[in-house]
Amino acid sequence: MGHRISARDLELGEEKVVRVNRTSAVVKGGRRFSFAALVIVGDRKGVVGCGQGKAREVPTSIEKAVRDARKNLVRYPLRGDTIPHTVTGKYRSSRVLLRPAAPGTGIKAGASVRAVVEELGVRNILTKVYGNRNPLNVVKATLNGLDQLLSKREVFELRGLPVHADREGPKLEPVGLDEESRKPRKDVRKGKGKGGDRGDRGPRGKGKGRGKAEADSGAETEPEGEENSSGDEA
Repeated sequence: MGHRISARDLELGEEKVVRVNRTSAVVKGGRRFSFAALVIVGDRKGVVGCGQGKAREVPTSIEKAVRDARKNLVRYPLRGDTIPHTVTGKYRSSRVLLRPAAPGTGIKAGASVRAVVEELGVRNILTKVYGNRNPLNVVKATLNGLDQLLSKREVFELRGLPVHADREGPKLEPVGLDEESRKPRKDVRKGKGKGGDRGDRGPRGKGKGRGKAEADSGAETEPEGEENSSGDEA
């Protein structure tokens, strides 16, 4: 869940202009143009804000949008360089799906969503826009989805569970196991392959036949030995 913060103690980067919309009004002397700018500002460390500004000139409209964005800065929970979990943001007829991604994935997003997540500090994320692709609606839907993010601490507090200091970071080793139980187990079945007990018996169904043949051959050789011995005696 996002929390509003002040821009006094933050080092904000360069603003990103998502769109500058031009409108015109026909008057007696000709056409009168007006510009509306949509700007994203953030520190790339979990803080981002959106602002709008209107003026007769483009630079003036961007300056107004930047001042408006600095007033609407919000800090969102992150998990490394991605978001903690999957969320879906909605605004009018636009829906934006935000899904965490593994390191090395990059930012898979369009121009409007990319401007928001880059200024937020996200480096790996998967996104998909449904419905209206209006940049203003898409940006507002993205911010609505970011408002739904919850950190591990907030989830444990909502469930009434104790919050420990080590629950914020990911676990790299199994919890609750001693050193002996962490050692790899020896494979008891090792050596029972081709050279094991079954190897002595031979292929399936052939061990018994081979033993029977050996028994028959032994039975045949024994009488010959007896005959030879009897002949020698004679």
